[in-house]
Amino acid sequence: MRRTKIVGAGISGLSAAITLAKAGHNVDVFEKNEDVGKRFRGDLEGLENWSEKEDILNEFKRMNITVNFDCDPFSTLTVTNGSKTKEIKFEKPLFYLVKRGSMPGSLDYGLKEQALALGVCIHFGKTIPQDQADIVATGPTFNEIAGIDKGIAFKTTMKDTAVLLLNDKAAYKGYAYLLVTKGYGCMCTVVLDELTSVAHCFEETKNIFSTMMDLGIQEPKKVGGIGSFSTKNVFKKDKSLFVGEAAGLQDFLWGFGMRYAVTSGFLAAQSILDNKDYEQTAQKYFSHKLKASITNRYLWEKCDRIRYSLMVKNGRIMKAILYRMHRYNFIQKMVYPLAVSYLRKRYGDLRL
Repeated sequence: MRRTKIVGAGISGLSAAITLAKAGHNVDVFEKNEDVGKRFRGDLEGLENWSEKEDILNEFKRMNITVNFDCDPFSTLTVTNGSKTKEIKFEKPLFYLVKRGSMPGSLDYGLKEQALALGVCIHFGKTIPQDQADIVATGPTFNEIAGIDKGIAFKTTMKDTAVLLLNDKAAYKGYAYLLVTKGYGCMCTVVLDELTSVAHCFEETKNIFSTMMDLGIQEPKKVGGIGSFSTKNVFKKDKSLFVGEAAGLQDFLWGFGMRYAVTSGFLAAQSILDNKDYEQTAQKYFSHKLKASITNRYLWEKCDRIRYSLMVKNGRIMKAILYRMHRYNFIQKMVYPLAVSYLRKRYGDLRL
């Protein structure tokens, strides 16, 4: 049996490798960095659990991934605009907090350990041309940046909490957040469009959170990253299959892309195992989700004065709204042509 080659050891590439290896394939993963997770420095990220009815951890299990990484469920979210604040409780986890980076307990390390245990060969400090790879999982396209986040991770004595800040001065057209779990915190701002404002926005984020609570920041370290997005996705070029952000898969509203990344890696691997058309499968699975994301981003930017009031519903209503926002419903279909025209002008570097 020939060896399957994957370029990029991010979560989409490792997801594909795990599925292939579990089916008995010989897999080589080429990673230009010296370890997995080098894009991150201990960031806390939310593994979203609202866009599908199936719990994400059950979905992971179906995609051959076990939870051997820190993964903390959060069913309470505090939403604030800096002056008004509301705590919202959900019946089930709204998201699971995971750590990203090159350290034990991170999602990246967990997937690496699972891949290695299945016999996957990961070649660190090496890469291959994309046209020589069966699967391309190289991460964001740097000339198509939709958003940027900047912040700090730190040790703290704070109790576990998740706070969402909706304030354009603190996060232009995006959002800021404070996440704490087991004495470890992460505070960041996410900015879209005017990316150069991110440093100023983060200072405002720190000021607002500092007035709201005692952060107790210890041993802070800088974290952050970028995200790319496209609806003109390249899922296949010649024989190479593209997954994750290399294919332009991202949520244009809030940038929750981990679920998309893992799913696309699984779908690419399964298409190889079943000898099916990955491009067709991926288009069918992601097309409406990405179009919904376009309309969500458009409405979010146009309704900036009522964002806070839209979010602060009770948990059942809010989760229902979040679920429906990802369905590409009738209203979204009607709005889509206007939304894509507006966003093409606003985000000229993106393929929309």
